[in-house]
Amino acid sequence: MSRVSRILGVDPGSRITGYGVIEQEGNRLRLVAAGVIRADRHRELPARLLAIHRGLTEVIALHRPDRAAVEDLFTAVNPRSALKLGHARGVIILAAMEHGLPVAEYSPRVVKQAVAGYGQASKEQVQQMVRALLKLAASPSQDAADALAVAICCANHNPF
Repeated sequence: MSRVSRILGVDPGSRITGYGVIEQEGNRLRLVAAGVIRADRHRELPARLLAIHRGLTEVIALHRPDRAAVEDLFTAVNPRSALKLGHARGVIILAAMEHGLPVAEYSPRVVKQAVAGYGQASKEQVQQMVRALLKLAASPSQDAADALAVAICCANHNPF
């Protein structure tokens, strides 16, 4: 009998952070939970980072994943946006590490390749492939789909 592993995938954002939890048993994947953590865009960055940390801590406590995967930074046109995204990633990694979760990081290109077979896939293509791979009745939101794609990528690259 194959070991069941729970993987938390996170799509970082300083305003909206997507999360997805899947179970992996052998080569079978199953959705556990998916959603977003919203940080009030009118608040200062430190308050948004706290909201992300608290939200992710709740997700981890509720769904008890065995490991986590986070989308790595992409080259942003706006350096200020890249810095904010980097802060969000740091808070996400901290929350996972505080709960003893090993953390894997994947570039957006590798994530898209893992779920859509093409590193330049559109957000809509990723959303549809996540729906198909997890056999979902409806497509999750784009942020949740991106997070689930990160979890699927982790399952493909680091199977238990």
